[in-house]
Amino acid sequence: MHAVIEDGKKRMSGALTSLTKELARLRTGRASVSLIEPLMAEYYGNPTPVGQIASLSTPDARTITIQPWDKQAFGAVEKAILKSDLGLNPVNDGKLIRITIPPLTEERRKDLVKLAKKFTEEAKVAARNVRRDLNEALKKLLKDKDITEDEERKLTAEVQKLTDETIKKCDDTFSAKEKEILAL
Repeated sequence: MHAVIEDGKKRMSGALTSLTKELARLRTGRASVSLIEPLMAEYYGNPTPVGQIASLSTPDARTITIQPWDKQAFGAVEKAILKSDLGLNPVNDGKLIRITIPPLTEERRKDLVKLAKKFTEEAKVAARNVRRDLNEALKKLLKDKDITEDEERKLTAEVQKLTDETIKKCDDTFSAKEKEILAL
């Protein structure tokens, strides 16, 4: 029965981690390599994350520099950035690819907050689905007489507490990202 709770903790933690990754990819007014790292570039015929074929850095708050390790990768990295929905324009000087992050418009900020809210709701739904699965597993254990009714009630309360904590963490993560997006 404790394996059921541990599995639930792991799965809810996964939902929170997924939310954090999704929110990290949302563009704010500041430069962040997490915008570029997961983009897939066509490198020697294989889709490869940009973070694996180039060195990424942020020399200042508005600039990202990308230095591919192989000259062949420059074009592929540029194409990947242009094809992404980030709205960024790479500048290639032959040694580095520079991306200047333009300030966000008020309308774009609101759109990003809506998108962050959507990601947060998806994470909350995932946590609730885990709760449902755990409660079903506990009911099955009760039906098979592997646990008593008291144990089932106690574990169900523990699952609910875990769900509430995860949802609160999702909301806190969203609030922090919302502040970051709306900050000028």
